[in-house]
Amino acid sequence: MTFTQMMEPPAPVEALSDILMRIVSELHDVAYLIERIEPQLLEIGGAEILNSPDAMKVMQGIDLAVQKSRGLAEFIDTITGEIPHGWAVDVATALSLVKLAEMQKALGGATRHGHSQPLSKAAGDFDFF
Repeated sequence: MTFTQMMEPPAPVEALSDILMRIVSELHDVAYLIERIEPQLLEIGGAEILNSPDAMKVMQGIDLAVQKSRGLAEFIDTITGEIPHGWAVDVATALSLVKLAEMQKALGGATRHGHSQPLSKAAGDFDFF
């Protein structure tokens, strides 16, 4: 990615703050998806899973991953307000490195709300890849 000031930037250049807010949205989605794992593990393993030190470490790791994802989202959200509106970046190369097509669309601004993961999918839905 390259930084440019407001001097007739070449396309596809976008405001850095817009891009960062899409990243914030993706991080919140990641936290939500990770958070959904914990109850499933408890359902599969039963209450006795909590007696296993290794299982507890996994559960604590899940909680930490959620906290870190949300913390990064809040950090980026907060510093985005300090970025001058004239700052823009070319995201073409960075987007080409994103392997998930839906995430690539979301980060590129192609989706309406900036979410790559449809969080309301019905149980049993899956994607072939």
